[in-house]
Amino acid sequence: MSIAEDREAPAAPPGRTEVEVAIVGAGLAGTVLAMTLAKAGRKVALVDPHRIHHDEFRAEKTRAEQMGLFEKLGLGPVFRSLVTPMTDVNVFRFGHLFERKQGWEYAFSYTPLVNGLRAALPPQVPLTIGKVAEVSTGPDRQRLVLTDGSVIDARLLVVATGYSEAVRRAIGVERVEESKAHSLSMGFDLAITPQEFGLQSLTFYGRRIADRIAFLTIFRIGERLRANMFIYRTVADPWVRTFREDPEKMLMELMPEIAERCGNFAVASEVEVRQVSLTTTQGHRRDGVVFIGDAFATTCPAQGDGIHRVLTDVDCLGSTHIPAWLETPGMAADKICAFYDDPIKIAADERAMRASIYARRITTETGLEWRLRRLRNNTARRLMIFARRFREAGKLSDAAPGVREVALDHTDNTGQELRAGPRVRT
Repeated sequence: MSIAEDREAPAAPPGRTEVEVAIVGAGLAGTVLAMTLAKAGRKVALVDPHRIHHDEFRAEKTRAEQMGLFEKLGLGPVFRSLVTPMTDVNVFRFGHLFERKQGWEYAFSYTPLVNGLRAALPPQVPLTIGKVAEVSTGPDRQRLVLTDGSVIDARLLVVATGYSEAVRRAIGVERVEESKAHSLSMGFDLAITPQEFGLQSLTFYGRRIADRIAFLTIFRIGERLRANMFIYRTVADPWVRTFREDPEKMLMELMPEIAERCGNFAVASEVEVRQVSLTTTQGHRRDGVVFIGDAFATTCPAQGDGIHRVLTDVDCLGSTHIPAWLETPGMAADKICAFYDDPIKIAADERAMRASIYARRITTETGLEWRLRRLRNNTARRLMIFARRFREAGKLSDAAPGVREVALDHTDNTGQELRAGPRVRT
């Protein structure tokens, strides 16, 4: 199997290397796995075409749950040095303050995050700069030939190439589209400083179904004020072109009640966009090779489950499956399938896919079932806004007896499970 050669010059002379695990792709998934295996004393080769990760826009915020996985993998200190932490999120719905959430979140730019992790690679796992030209896999040994002629022999091959298809196609594994052009992520800097903004983070949910907006979130990355918006449109949609041409005007129309807080939405950078399809993989249960992260499946970044899937894959492989596989000879498909059948991995993948599908449907579907769901959820949320205002006015304690509770749907319109106590006193 072969891959067309890249024009970039190789960084090292040809040679032959034998390792236990060869990882192709030094994005978040591949780099974190390489660091995890190195800490366990494994001999690893990490291969990527570029020494410095290219500029790439992805969702730029994650939650305490994912920090817990970084900590479990022993990478908490490294990750914390590369992110901006926050604890307070002001949530707006229907143009009004809905709640003030307390909980750790972490903001970052994806490219500096990956480059920072690469810089923290231990000496025993140098980054091999090169593009894969040939791949051979089998029940015992895996072989990579790079375009400079160098060869890497390994017992196990891990493909962590994200959306890139070249290595997947060379191995004979296909990507299956479950929802083409499912969502669009947009990212841009605001001209206002974090100090002028005042809040740590603000999230605004779309009001009208016709807008097809999941939500806008505004937060600090270092000394920049950053915005991410998630919508259910395609790159070719005229609405998207209009937004990119004049984002300030569009944001003022969509969210006028918070415009002053953002300096009237003066945008200080190009509007970056990233189209995402929901995909899975077929033909991956084979000898000697395992696919992780976005190389295995892709989900919508709006729910924040992408990093969770990546870290879950790394944790399952690094702590359970790879140590067990390397204890005995061979690397046949029956070993590899234990990873794909791991209930922890399955649960993380299913959660992410389910949340991605639900979030789009609750935001855009016009059928009776979804209209009723939105009516129920939005009625309860409006009551919560009223109750909060009433309470802040100091009158809730004097409310008449006979108070009842209204339960919200089990998920909000991002598809995430609501926190304990999402009931409204009326």
